[in-house]
Amino acid sequence: MNGSFLPAQQAQVSVFDRGFLLGDGVYEVIPVYKGKCFQLTGHLARLQASLDGVRMKNPHTESEWENLIAKLVELNGDGDQSLYLQVTRGVAPRDHVFPEEVSPTSFAMSSPLQVVPEKYKTEGAAAITLPDIRWQNCNIKAITLLPNSLLKQQALEAGALEALLIRDGYLTEGAASNAYAVIDGIIYTAPKDEKVLPGITRDVVIEIAKANDMPLREQAVTLSQLKQADEIWVSSSTKEVVPITVLDGEPVGDGIPGSMWQKMNALYQKYKTKGGV
Repeated sequence: MNGSFLPAQQAQVSVFDRGFLLGDGVYEVIPVYKGKCFQLTGHLARLQASLDGVRMKNPHTESEWENLIAKLVELNGDGDQSLYLQVTRGVAPRDHVFPEEVSPTSFAMSSPLQVVPEKYKTEGAAAITLPDIRWQNCNIKAITLLPNSLLKQQALEAGALEALLIRDGYLTEGAASNAYAVIDGIIYTAPKDEKVLPGITRDVVIEIAKANDMPLREQAVTLSQLKQADEIWVSSSTKEVVPITVLDGEPVGDGIPGSMWQKMNALYQKYKTKGGV
């Protein structure tokens, strides 16, 4: 916390921190495999982009973040981990306008990396479609996640892993993931804009597809196209790429993880171990 290492139970934040009072902050989640951060440069670049998007100062340089993260990983055993980074605008009297001359609050923690259940790879997962009720700047990874939490809760109560979000008739992404539809042998994923988080795992999927002659278009699909898709996937930093085999109670394609996902998953696992395509 703020550059110091301490046990989680000793970490404290002021009740006047704008992250607590106003949700005024941004965050990142970084997977760690065998003590090595996956796509760290991309995650730190996205953190900077989010900070720029909310006009907030970065409390650390990139090299300082790298050193802090390396130490945090080491202190937590150098194994498979999930790192959470958060920066808020800092401590100030409650007011909607930005305070002057305030120091950001930086926080990072490590948790054991939760392995994706094997059944998701053999059977796939279920998803439901819901209206995208989030704000207009989803490209900023902000800590104000109440809409996402409401959507994820609805998915959970429907027995689904994820909610796929529909805005103006088109698929944007999942409540906590990027989304893909495979139609006639082509992978579709919504383009990067203010409606979609620029996912680091999404970037890897696109890189893998381009390097392995897997046709991919950064183009949004309609709800009706999604319902007729041969395959549907979701991706995130900690879940990697997961096949969706049931959508709104109906099977997707043959109702089992498809051949395109099988190929992508195998290439993704290879990418992880080799550090690139």
